[in-house]
Amino acid sequence: MHISSAEFVISNTDISKLPEGNKPEFAFIGRSNVGKSSLLNMLAARKGLAKTSATPGKTQLINHFLINNNWFMVDLPGYGFAKVSLEQRAKWEVMIMDYLTQRKNLVVIFVLVDIRVPPQKSDIEMINKLGGKNLVIAIIFTKCDKLTKSKVQRNADLFKTELLKYWEETPLCFFSSTETLAGRDEILDYISQGIETYNK
Repeated sequence: MHISSAEFVISNTDISKLPEGNKPEFAFIGRSNVGKSSLLNMLAARKGLAKTSATPGKTQLINHFLINNNWFMVDLPGYGFAKVSLEQRAKWEVMIMDYLTQRKNLVVIFVLVDIRVPPQKSDIEMINKLGGKNLVIAIIFTKCDKLTKSKVQRNADLFKTELLKYWEETPLCFFSSTETLAGRDEILDYISQGIETYNK
């Protein structure tokens, strides 16, 4: 897929005020500081489209970006160790789950996982929660350039093994790096397939 245009549309906490649901949407979620904004910028080939920050929990709203005027890339708040109150975290979770379960034009949820760390309870819980609601998900392992190929594969296998305690088979997985652009073409091809299926 060639990205010819990418523009920020709206930030929201109220799903009733989201853009009209007449275009396919692809949501991205992950633990705080997993590299989500950097990945979105890489996919869109637009530096600074999604605001990046070294501070966990920077994304606090549902952010819609219109890509090629025909699909939305949706940046969701992170979960995990963001330095926010339990009350605020609970509000985020309600907002996120309302969006994910009620948005009819949502095609796929990409769950981002930091390949450098052991399987995290919060990642497994999120994936299980989404799967339990019969939502379509795919996993993107981020920061794969930070490890050797063998270590990347070993950590991915560990994560999949943990998931298989709950799943009959693991969701589709991608390996990415915003430094080397690894995974960009594969993820965009998968999105293209999702758009085609949505428009049939």
